[in-house]
Amino acid sequence: MTTIVKSVGCRGQITLGRQYAGKKVMIEQIETGVWMLKLAEFIPVSERWLQNSKVTADLEEAIAWAENNPPKESDINAFEL
Repeated sequence: MTTIVKSVGCRGQITLGRQYAGKKVMIEQIETGVWMLKLAEFIPVSERWLQNSKVTADLEEAIAWAENNPPKESDINAFEL
């Protein structure tokens, strides 16, 4: 673990270094004056359903099936309604 002392600028900002430029971070306030920063990824609400393990398994199964079953011609009139 590395400890670094930084000064908070007049606009309330600190810099973490160029290697973190453009990255998302999660800031957790543990108590007054104590924060924990973690690199994070943003997942839009509309895509959160994809993070479900059942959905992931179903998608992996569907992708495997599609890779092993190439498209073939079909007759739409042969389908029963």
